[in-house]
Amino acid sequence: MGLQRSRHVEGLATPVRWKDIRETGMATLGLDHNGARYGRQLAGEAQMPAVDCLRVILVEDDEHFRDAIETDLVEEGFVVHCFTDGPSMLARVGAGLVADAIVLDWGLEKVLGIDLIAQIRSRGILWPILFLTGRNSPVHERLALCRGAADFIDKARGSTILAARLRLAATQRSVQSSNPSENVLHCGRLLLRPTIARAYWDDVDVGLTVTEFKIVRLLAANVGSYITHRHIYDCIHQPGFMAGTGDDGYRTNVRSAVKRIRNKFKEICPEFDSIQTYTSFGYCWGTPPA
Repeated sequence: MGLQRSRHVEGLATPVRWKDIRETGMATLGLDHNGARYGRQLAGEAQMPAVDCLRVILVEDDEHFRDAIETDLVEEGFVVHCFTDGPSMLARVGAGLVADAIVLDWGLEKVLGIDLIAQIRSRGILWPILFLTGRNSPVHERLALCRGAADFIDKARGSTILAARLRLAATQRSVQSSNPSENVLHCGRLLLRPTIARAYWDDVDVGLTVTEFKIVRLLAANVGSYITHRHIYDCIHQPGFMAGTGDDGYRTNVRSAVKRIRNKFKEICPEFDSIQTYTSFGYCWGTPPA
């Protein structure tokens, strides 16, 4: 949880602590049962956009910036859980903390934000991940998006833009999950629709064959974990099926299939690198933990 710092609130003559605030004339503020700060728009206040209690995890090691962003998001109506590093955030999530989105800084201590993505996905967490960072070069942005981030925001854009992007990410995820008859898999920029065996990257159909779709689905469902050539081949055919020359002939077929898959993704995203190779062993979607 972020610091409960003193601040001036419009209409009040003296500084007050967040935990002592009841009504400021703008919003009702307080702590939820998990210790996160939240804000709720008062009746009749039209200037604050309505939010359906979106829960946000904010990982930022700069104390002052973290506290400022938390304060602004609270006033926008979000429930905010703050952490200084990735391991402490993952520990709380593992203990049952639930959110609608995760906001990461890039240059975190212990584990860089970009490397946290694979660790988050490897735990089966599919909440949208947004970067809020001062490392705003196109190289950083492309890498974040290719690793599976839903959005990339320069810190200079401010909390208003962050709040709008969070609502957009939550809305898109809600729309994608609105059809209960289809078990859609969303992993960063990748969207899989198993009922029609179609894969989309940035909403563009990648054009995979049914066999290629099976491979991508297997890898994406196990983000951050290496899948062996044999396991991949078994998902294409029945377990134990043999093909090619020699006992390991199936490896050639798997390598060829993965090469075709990579080329199709690179036609849409030239910097695509979500499929990692473990020589003589298999492949991984995303970067596995060290």
